[in-house]
Amino acid sequence: MANKASISGGLLIALGVIVTIVSESQSVTSLIPAFIGAVFLVLGLLARAKPDLSHHLMHALAAIALLAVLGSLGSLISRGSTGWALFAQLATIVIAGCLLQQSITAFKDRTKRLAEES
Repeated sequence: MANKASISGGLLIALGVIVTIVSESQSVTSLIPAFIGAVFLVLGLLARAKPDLSHHLMHALAAIALLAVLGSLGSLISRGSTGWALFAQLATIVIAGCLLQQSITAFKDRTKRLAEES
């Protein structure tokens, strides 16, 4: 999961930076995907560096991914975004949603393995 977190983080950072440049946005809100991606990247790197803490870090990752999905969906619905903002919100939902789904699957698999070992 640490590698997936790092990859997802890198994608969100690239998304935020590219959308900000292409849309010539003067607002820091266009960088929100990059900020979320930076958190994902740091958590992924920490999980690799500290394997004994990785399960805690991956729980934090899943919680932040859920918040990213809900926040992007809420913003998308309430604002009725268009253009590059719409693209960034949809891409954030997809990337964070996939990461959340993979996290849930990994948690279930680990719980199943631990139950079989007991």
